[in-house]
Amino acid sequence: MTKSRSTGTVLPLETSLGYQIRATHRLFQRYLQGKIEPFGVSLGMWYFLRVLWEEDGLTQRELSQRVGTMEPTTLTALRSMERSGFIRRERNADDGRKINVFLTEEGRALQEKLLPLAREVVEDAASTLTRSDKEAMLELLAKVQLNLSAKTER
Repeated sequence: MTKSRSTGTVLPLETSLGYQIRATHRLFQRYLQGKIEPFGVSLGMWYFLRVLWEEDGLTQRELSQRVGTMEPTTLTALRSMERSGFIRRERNADDGRKINVFLTEEGRALQEKLLPLAREVVEDAASTLTRSDKEAMLELLAKVQLNLSAKTER
């Protein structure tokens, strides 16, 4: 086994669960990006659209929390989405400090165009897996997420 001077035993990338998940995620993103970019949608916009398709009218803070981004990152993405005509932002009627984000007709129409492409990405990624493989993978990833959530919430 190879030793590293500073860290002891080296963790080979091919057996690092974290590295393999990251590499897989990056491949998913690259493939999805190629499919959605022709519609004027960046990956940064994609995650916010997904949330807004589920629940329109959220505040900018709620969007940040649901997507898992810092508020300055959210603000940058929302400005870009607004310039592209996908969303509109309105000051909250009950609390003027809050800004709610709403899909425009164009933003809502993207759902019908882009979700099938996202499904295609997932189907292509899992094309050689059996149904039980996919179910097992989802169960295992859920366990990993629970383990990490427990450690980071302390």
